[in-house]
Amino acid sequence: MTTIQNDHLKVSIRTKGAELTSVYNKKTGVEQLWQADESVWPWHAPNLFPIVGMVLNNELLVDGEKYSLPRHGFARNSEFVLIDESEVHAVFSLPNSAETLKVYPYKFDFQIIYTLIENALRVTYKVINHDDRTIYFSVGGHPAFNVPFNAGENYEDYYLEFETEEELNRYVLSDGGFLTGQTEPVVLDGKKLHLTKPLFDRDALVFKNIKSKLLIIKSDKHDQTLTVEYPHFDHLGIWAKPGADFVCIEPWLGYTDTEGYPNNINEKEAIHSLKQGHTFEAAWFISI
Repeated sequence: MTTIQNDHLKVSIRTKGAELTSVYNKKTGVEQLWQADESVWPWHAPNLFPIVGMVLNNELLVDGEKYSLPRHGFARNSEFVLIDESEVHAVFSLPNSAETLKVYPYKFDFQIIYTLIENALRVTYKVINHDDRTIYFSVGGHPAFNVPFNAGENYEDYYLEFETEEELNRYVLSDGGFLTGQTEPVVLDGKKLHLTKPLFDRDALVFKNIKSKLLIIKSDKHDQTLTVEYPHFDHLGIWAKPGADFVCIEPWLGYTDTEGYPNNINEKEAIHSLKQGHTFEAAWFISI
């Protein structure tokens, strides 16, 4: 386990998945990150690569060849290597290997960089193309935050405040976790989305090309807040296990497949390409 800290935050990361396991608010004494209760949902903040969501039949198509790839890709179950660290900074690396080439036929280095900057944690995804061709990928975050923050409070005391008022349409998911092609309006109270336990009874709220580039978790009962900012990410998922005391705010570059439409990876919706020898970076932030 690797720990970085400053006067505001103490953050722990494990090598499996280079996954955050703790975001401790030193000012309030509150653990902000869901603590992976295995009876409810056994993750804290998985990192999604080289896909977000699912591919049809769990088969990734590359140049007509099929590769078996599970939901959200392989990074979250892979052992990363810590390659650099300081008191406020840690860099984890997942290079391609014989195992990754069996399910994703590209040569790459996927790095996750955690940096504390005053009251914020910056999470940077870095993809380096070591192949002799263009590679294709999606990437995303899936952090789960404890709601309520404090003992004696209720989930329904909390809401998500969007950066701007906007007309939101969720992209509906099937029971199998794929997009159906249908959309439904999500009505905000001004800029507020009130959290309720039934809100996620039909799986995640999926938003494509969202205008707001930050969400703030707030309560009607106090002024403690947590902000997730995602300036480099086009799409967003909001989810909780039905009935659980957390909410996931998920910045995505990519999303799950649409039912009945298997595509070669270079034709997938919202896929990203990276030319030979090039490097990709995108960052999102947690601040208190």
